[in-house]
Amino acid sequence: MWQGRVVAWEEELFAYLDDLEGQAEALYDAEREPELADRSRAEYQQVTLASRLAASLERDVAVEVLGAGSITGRLERVGTGWCLLHGAGQDWVVRHEAVAAVHGASERSLPEVAWSPLTRLGVGGALRRLAESGEPCSVHLVDGRRHDGVLERVGADFAEVSSGEVRRRVLVAFASLAVVQSRR
Repeated sequence: MWQGRVVAWEEELFAYLDDLEGQAEALYDAEREPELADRSRAEYQQVTLASRLAASLERDVAVEVLGAGSITGRLERVGTGWCLLHGAGQDWVVRHEAVAAVHGASERSLPEVAWSPLTRLGVGGALRRLAESGEPCSVHLVDGRRHDGVLERVGADFAEVSSGEVRRRVLVAFASLAVVQSRR
């Protein structure tokens, strides 16, 4: 009988200690919660639009582009300062600086340090490939103007577009470029 009281007393003591430990953990968690939220906010400010887009590859998205409106398509590639959407038989090379909003992006991000070296190519690299193809395209500017023709050459910070039978050439600065739409 004496043995039963000791066991019951020990069980009550352990239950009491377990309860105290649970309370201490709850208090610790409650105190850390604001700190963790602050850390999360501080770290999230390092996330870029490009890293969110990189995590959204192969997703259908709608991108609102300055001067061009809304473009819907599958996000095929993301590079430094640009992304490629494919939709309705057309490719769209979109400069990130011209993006006003993105709908349908992933909740995650893929930091740029995890990107392949090929992905680090700038918008000039993407436009050079389009120029090599000789495909007709529409070059939309952030102010809403548009130049239809063929990309002839691509410089460090501009693209040369030729149009018409006389091959009238216009130089388009990357800074004013919103999106290039292939018209194949």
